[in-house]
Amino acid sequence: MPTKRKVDNLMALAILSVIAERPMHRYEIASTLRERGKDRDMDIKWGSLYTVVRNMTKAGFLEEVGSERQGARPERVIYRITEVGRAEMIDWTEELLAEPRPERNAFTAGLSVTAMLAPEQVIELLGTRIAALDAIVAGVRAELAELAESLPRLFVIESEYGLAMLEAEAAWARGWRAELVDGTFPDLALWRTIQESGPVRESTEGGMADPEHP
Repeated sequence: MPTKRKVDNLMALAILSVIAERPMHRYEIASTLRERGKDRDMDIKWGSLYTVVRNMTKAGFLEEVGSERQGARPERVIYRITEVGRAEMIDWTEELLAEPRPERNAFTAGLSVTAMLAPEQVIELLGTRIAALDAIVAGVRAELAELAESLPRLFVIESEYGLAMLEAEAAWARGWRAELVDGTFPDLALWRTIQESGPVRESTEGGMADPEHP
């Protein structure tokens, strides 16, 4: 079971990973995260960065080690990772790599109610999705090829995984669409029956009403 953490926002892990290299102020932390594309790997909300840093400081994962001022700009507090913070970062990373977690996915949510649409419409929508995925895959491949010239593979491994997931999704969507197009999907008859009966609605008692018997 996942550990209950004092600060469980994944942005905190991203911050720990960059500040482990050297002390930084919050603006530098944000700039480093952007440069490394961490906002593609984690659900980072830039507006909450200050709050996350403050919470990690309260939890003992970061500590203030000084400040600096440039010109008329406000004073910037510099933070460094503590030994407790380093241990938290390592333990959290180990947990994320070793323990599979159910993840909410918008595509999965859409698939769960696909029966509400006609098969022909789903064929068209899948075609649109596949074309979009192919374009994204091409872009990620090009980006990885460019990064390979300047970065060790170790530092882009998460992008490799992301590419593999995109390719797998595109392959699955392409395969299912082919079944719908050639009529080999086994539940087409059931699907059309659902469509002919009309949308399922909730009964007044809170259960699901039979469309044939309102």
